[in-house]
Amino acid sequence: MSASKEKAMQGVGVSPGIAIGRALVVARNPVQVPYRPLENQEQARREVERFQSALAATRAELTAARDELGDAMADYSYIIDAHLSILQDKMISQRTLDLISRQKINAEWALSLAEAEAKQVFENIQDEYIRSRFSDVAYVTELLLRHMSGQNHSQLSTIREKVVVVAHDLSPADTTQMDLDWIMGFVTDMGGPTSHTAIMAQAKAIPAVVGLERVTSEVSGGDFVIVDGSSGDLIINPDDETLHDYRDKQEAYELYAQEILTQAHLAAETVDGRFLDVGANIELSEEVGTVLTYGAESIGLYRTEFLYVSQATLPSEEDLFANFQAVALRMEGRPVNIRTLDIGGDKFASSLELAPEINPALGLRAIRYCLKERELFKNQLRAILRASAFGEVRVMFPLISGVGELLQAKEVLAEVTEELSAKGVDFDPDMKVGIMIEVPSAVAVADLLAEHVDFFSIGTNDLIQYSLAIDRVNEYVAHLYQPLHPAVLRMVRQVVNAGHAEGITVSMCGEMAGDVRSVPLLLGLGLDGLSMNALAIPRVKQILRQASARTWRDLARHALSYATAAEVSAFVDRELGRHFSEIFGPVPADPGAR
Repeated sequence: MSASKEKAMQGVGVSPGIAIGRALVVARNPVQVPYRPLENQEQARREVERFQSALAATRAELTAARDELGDAMADYSYIIDAHLSILQDKMISQRTLDLISRQKINAEWALSLAEAEAKQVFENIQDEYIRSRFSDVAYVTELLLRHMSGQNHSQLSTIREKVVVVAHDLSPADTTQMDLDWIMGFVTDMGGPTSHTAIMAQAKAIPAVVGLERVTSEVSGGDFVIVDGSSGDLIINPDDETLHDYRDKQEAYELYAQEILTQAHLAAETVDGRFLDVGANIELSEEVGTVLTYGAESIGLYRTEFLYVSQATLPSEEDLFANFQAVALRMEGRPVNIRTLDIGGDKFASSLELAPEINPALGLRAIRYCLKERELFKNQLRAILRASAFGEVRVMFPLISGVGELLQAKEVLAEVTEELSAKGVDFDPDMKVGIMIEVPSAVAVADLLAEHVDFFSIGTNDLIQYSLAIDRVNEYVAHLYQPLHPAVLRMVRQVVNAGHAEGITVSMCGEMAGDVRSVPLLLGLGLDGLSMNALAIPRVKQILRQASARTWRDLARHALSYATAAEVSAFVDRELGRHFSEIFGPVPADPGAR
């Protein structure tokens, strides 16, 4: 053990498990970006040629990396495809060429300006997932700069010992250079739950902690480190006691992981015989393999926005159909709920002309945008309907605020259905239609909405934000984003009751659905299904199989009697400790329970 003093850092755990070993710090010195004014048109022409050569070299590098992924990682080639799309996107390539010619500046400086402009666009995006995708732009920009400067940044292909890789960030192209059998864990400065490091680590079941901000400056090569991919903890040069504790935790987790994965495909049936559908939320068709491995019984939410923001032009009907068909076929008859485009003034898409809005979260987005842009909406509906001939595909409309809006959406769907019928195109004439319950007005008229749809899906991410007037990405009020707020729980109960009174199913697809602390309470509130990140599925199923629906129905009624989120949270913790002590630990102290 090193004589250095133990140090702890907290990041974001994105791939569960514990890794213990020596650190390999991947040195990637920043590329220097020189400023050089050009004196004449001939120099500008040469800079254009330099940039075009860098584009070609970067394209070749990424294509080769994609080809080297192999069968085991083929489902994740879409990440490199996204990088290839960025190379062609006008906001990087064409903008850089324009700046070289108009401002008479060298290619590196023009590229850095184009990147800065793109960054400003992404920073104004409200959606956390789409905003985080600027890391793709930054990565592609770095590759271009390195090709122009002649710097070779690869030291990953030479790894031949068991190490924990510590890096500023990692891309799929980086991982293709590694023999992953030697990699015990990943630790990065950058990234979040949807970053590519997270996705790749999850795919290979490698513990990972991201978003540590300065880990590459805090860890030296050869330091002994502990990576806890569940909690997000990183321990640098642990003392003997800490090391002993974590070795015990590592052994316990590995046994638990083996056991829980072997049970992941069991149905989520409670001890008193109640079944819940446990599904997965996905962004791309390539994720289906992973969600099936982790026991998903359905795709509860297929977000389609990435298909619109990952390329320079709008996807065609054929593009969308091929994507939706691939998911339906791989799910082999399991339900696939495809949400229509949830995009608007707060999200970036290369070919969508969106007017600036003071408050995009309350502006022209989701179903409102689709009802305005009818051809775009019909294009997507045709693709969804055609895919319904290949499996149990369902359509789901987002951000419905009232019956009038829903009827307009269904009218457009009916028009598309008639068009396809007239052309003799195959589709499921009985395809189920559902809506997302995401705004308080939809909760208030849930009984009226239930008369016109086949199912409800509660989107708690937006519902909590709109109901509590909280911007959860605003650091000053994010602490007020409380899923266990009594108002939120009462709205969930109201929607469930309204849906069941009309004989339709009610599920939940927000982050709350995958929060294991909330799952028994959601069972008690009467939900029929939960949809979540694939990694959460095995544990959620395990909890449901140990739960009693009757017991938690009574406990949910009790929880609804509390006045504050803190009181509800304390009550839930006590009951989790009482009913699931092996999972959540012993019952915590009750300082004044009612």
